[in-house]
Amino acid sequence: MTIRHATETDLPTIVAIYNAAIPSRMATADLEPVSVASRLAWFSGRSHNIRPIWVIEVEGVIAGWLSFQSFYGRPAYHTTAEISIYIAPAYHQRGLGRQLLAQAIHQSPSLGLNTLLGLIFAHNQPSLKLFEKFSFQPWGYLPQVAQLDGIERDLVIMGLRIK
Repeated sequence: MTIRHATETDLPTIVAIYNAAIPSRMATADLEPVSVASRLAWFSGRSHNIRPIWVIEVEGVIAGWLSFQSFYGRPAYHTTAEISIYIAPAYHQRGLGRQLLAQAIHQSPSLGLNTLLGLIFAHNQPSLKLFEKFSFQPWGYLPQVAQLDGIERDLVIMGLRIK
């Protein structure tokens, strides 16, 4: 397995992995697939040194990705980032999310980060357990803030201070 910085040529695969997560209603609040074109600005707004996007490859195939997103868009939060992790369905339960999250925690100080957040649906137990394994704590609970197929869903804010 290899973790590396994503390139623009990886974007179609990144989008495909993201879109594969939409039907499960577990990992994203998007209800319809997104296009590569709609994600270009998001991708271009990333920096290897500040808010990277990484892909994880298994035998040369991109099997998942992780991104850092600035939190709340205000300067006072510059040392805090939200993490998103998406793994292709064929690669679930192989420890790829664990490897990406471990790398994110390890690299956070070099990215100028001292706080990491994960915004996770309360019914997404696999993701909550993953973050808990890395000592993330529930810092917030937003009841019934999302509506997925007519079902109101809760959001858990998981946080970790990097020492």
